[in-house]
Amino acid sequence: MALDGEVSTVRVDGVRMARREAVRGSAGIAPPVALGDRIWRLVALGVTALVALPVLSVAISGFTDASAVWSHLIATTLPDILWNTLGMMLGVGIGTSLIGVGTAWLVTMCRFPGSRALEILLLLPMAMPAFIIGYAYADFLTFAGPLQSLIRNLTGLTRGHYWFPNIYSLGGVITMLTFVLYPYVYLMTRAAFLEQSAGVLEAARTLGAGPWKAFFRIAVPLARPAIGAGVALALMEAIADFGTVQYFGLSTFTTAIYRTWFGMGETAVAAQLATTLLVFAIGLITLERLSRGARGFQHTTRRVTPPSPHQLRGWRAAMAMAICGLPVLVGFVLPVGIFVAMAIEVGDPLALSRLAGYAGNSLTLAGLAAASVVAVALLLTYATRLDPGRISRLAARIASSGYAVPGSVVAIGILVPLGLFDNAVDGFMRAHFGVSTGLLLSGSAVALVYAYVVRFLAVGMGPIESGFGKLSKGLDGTARTLGASPWRVVTQVHAPMLRGSVLTAALLVFVDVFKELPATLIVRPFNFDTLAVRIYGLAADERLAQASTGALMIVAVGLVPVLVLSWSIRRRPERIAVARIGFRDEPKTLVRAGS
Repeated sequence: MALDGEVSTVRVDGVRMARREAVRGSAGIAPPVALGDRIWRLVALGVTALVALPVLSVAISGFTDASAVWSHLIATTLPDILWNTLGMMLGVGIGTSLIGVGTAWLVTMCRFPGSRALEILLLLPMAMPAFIIGYAYADFLTFAGPLQSLIRNLTGLTRGHYWFPNIYSLGGVITMLTFVLYPYVYLMTRAAFLEQSAGVLEAARTLGAGPWKAFFRIAVPLARPAIGAGVALALMEAIADFGTVQYFGLSTFTTAIYRTWFGMGETAVAAQLATTLLVFAIGLITLERLSRGARGFQHTTRRVTPPSPHQLRGWRAAMAMAICGLPVLVGFVLPVGIFVAMAIEVGDPLALSRLAGYAGNSLTLAGLAAASVVAVALLLTYATRLDPGRISRLAARIASSGYAVPGSVVAIGILVPLGLFDNAVDGFMRAHFGVSTGLLLSGSAVALVYAYVVRFLAVGMGPIESGFGKLSKGLDGTARTLGASPWRVVTQVHAPMLRGSVLTAALLVFVDVFKELPATLIVRPFNFDTLAVRIYGLAADERLAQASTGALMIVAVGLVPVLVLSWSIRRRPERIAVARIGFRDEPKTLVRAGS
């Protein structure tokens, strides 16, 4: 039997956890620390409820009767919305898979001139928000743009005498999103390829499999969970996009939600459209997991030899350079070059006066959101560590599911309950005191930070959960034995050891919030614009040249986490992949690759 204050080790659900056993006094009263544990868990459950509230409010609002408006939508725009959304998902899924998997294989398994640099350069489009790259190419590829003007000057042709692809189309949107979102697939797939043992591929070659057969029958099936997770994330980002599809005139669920809410004033229909889009997002995750079924792939030995890259020469090396260099050129180099030229020639006339204020708003919101997300992530992760039962794990999963919810859906889900709260308070104050309180929370900075926490909590929880996983639970038991409360354990024991994980989480959330558009556009306070909103407004007024200055500022800030990711993936690829994406399903069974 454990003595007073002793730490014993038990096994619960296959997880070794430290539990402090204290001998009860003669009165049978538990020590105060047990009460602290219960309070900590209750607070964590309350935070989970607050984070899940927007999604629940959207689902509940969807039961409101709005048949008349729906009849109008079905007869006019709903078929186009469905077709465009499904077509965009299909095109982006295929495009990101081909580029992400192909480039990840080449830079991991092959060596050719520039391959080491391309490992990092292929991540650069991650710093480019989708709506910014769309604005750049919309100006560059239109009839009056530089490229078509050059073609007409060189050939003497005029309108109608030559064919040129229409950028303002479903294909144009798919192309823009593909070259921005493929790094998600590339990042996950490259991490999976780096973990594959050279012995598996060498055994396949020994059995007569050529390079192509080994790639399709061995390497790709082994990396399938990572590929599926990357594609699912890219598709969720695609269906959540607003700025690109709005500017290109493509009707999708995100644009329909915005127009229905602000243009038609139909909040119930907007909530129902948001519910439909939420079903799309949940369906993506479900399909990705069902596609794997019960299959899993893992090593049968701890002796894993990293793969040896194959040296390419001649035309093969040139082809590999072209395949890996094209996504970087199209997804980063050309858009940045276009905006640099615009900024030098025109730029934002308010760059020295009001643009600094917009940048300050973006920095303030991003800083508040990063701090809030890190605090909530620490709270929920440590609550799960205190009680790793089903309820705690389910609460953490529910709280981190907001990343699968588009920003426009989160915005609607927040405005609905906050609007009800504001109206209830205002009605009470009018009835009893004759004073109108107006809008207390709706359209405030508090509501906006709340939206960011719901949307990006998963981004912050990934690195922090990974960091907690490296800390022995014996540290917790030792600190608790010495009388430390859960709060002191987190702040004085865990926090110093989690400094790197906390910094990574805060940095990722900061940059995601800095360039976020849909939720900011809907929830932001009156006359409170960020850089993303400023760029969107200028683009809507066809002043893309003036939007170039703010666009370059957002891209510059976005480069920071990309460099951190590129450095981290070289050190430990599996950690950063889990941290950024948040898919943590472990393989269940071992089967033969390619089955």
